[in-house]
Amino acid sequence: MMKTRKSDIFLVVLAVGMYLVIHLLLHSYFSFRNNGSQISERRSLVEKYGLSDLCLFTDSQYSRNPALTDLSAPFQDHPVSLEHFPSGMLMPPVGRRTYDLD
Repeated sequence: MMKTRKSDIFLVVLAVGMYLVIHLLLHSYFSFRNNGSQISERRSLVEKYGLSDLCLFTDSQYSRNPALTDLSAPFQDHPVSLEHFPSGMLMPPVGRRTYDLD
């Protein structure tokens, strides 16, 4: 009986990983090609209604869309409360924004 070497395991894991990456790339390419009309319809809908950014997280109102958040929203329960949603680690605090109202 032949003993399995660590390099053999590494090569199998590498081959499976490469297969998965290639499969994901091909899937995204063909799904984009097949759904091109839906994507163009969504783009025209966004342009027509002036929709904002995508919803990034679904766990709290202030992390759903950083462009539409309130600066004090994370601290609405208590001024020194700790972040209790995991998405708070992934996105930086919203900076001060000024908008020109023409």
